[in-house]
Amino acid sequence: MTTETVGLFYMLSDAGPVVKFIMLLLLFFSITSWAIIFIKFRYVRSAFKESADFTDVFWQCRNLSDAFSKAKALRSSPVARIFITAYMEMARSDSKDNEKTQVKRTDNSYFQAVGSIKRSLNRSIGVEVRRLVQLVPFLATAGNTAPFIGLFGTVWGIMDTFHGIGLSGSASLAVVAPGISEALIATAAGLAVAIPSVIAYNYFTDRIRVLDSELQSFSSDLLNIMERDIQKQMEV
Repeated sequence: MTTETVGLFYMLSDAGPVVKFIMLLLLFFSITSWAIIFIKFRYVRSAFKESADFTDVFWQCRNLSDAFSKAKALRSSPVARIFITAYMEMARSDSKDNEKTQVKRTDNSYFQAVGSIKRSLNRSIGVEVRRLVQLVPFLATAGNTAPFIGLFGTVWGIMDTFHGIGLSGSASLAVVAPGISEALIATAAGLAVAIPSVIAYNYFTDRIRVLDSELQSFSSDLLNIMERDIQKQMEV
């Protein structure tokens, strides 16, 4: 352990109760932020990788049932999950139509099937985006508030230092320096929490925006394919 580390721990242990509370609060923000960064990085990376894999497989499959069997093996892919939702909704619509064997399928049944698939896709995309965004706003909160929390600790520490100077009647550097050093640590800690949080928040926001765009694009293509399949089934 270096002399600087020993001095830092000594200053923190000698700080006032308010500054200690501020440092504990910033420690909580730091631990939570880094935990979220590691969790979301692994989740978003898996989502990108498996979504790319499924998209490649999907366009190589000859029919939707083959793509469905492939999608079930890629549970970390948001694209695969919205496909599973839409495919199951189409299967439910087909089963309802098959129950009415005496009644010929009409344009109304076609629009009902397409409408239900479109609604299920929209719901599924909303669920996937919420899942991707989950926990990320905390990083924005930490990035925005940590510097001000640290600054509050610094201001309070400096006020406490000047109060001690007034009581002791001495304003020498030896008396002032330790208190101001303790106070400035809070500002440094606040910045140490805020900087990685803001960087991670911007990174995840950009990645989620790209995934959302891919979900919307795939959803449109999938809906067109399913519409053609339903039309062919009605013509049979």
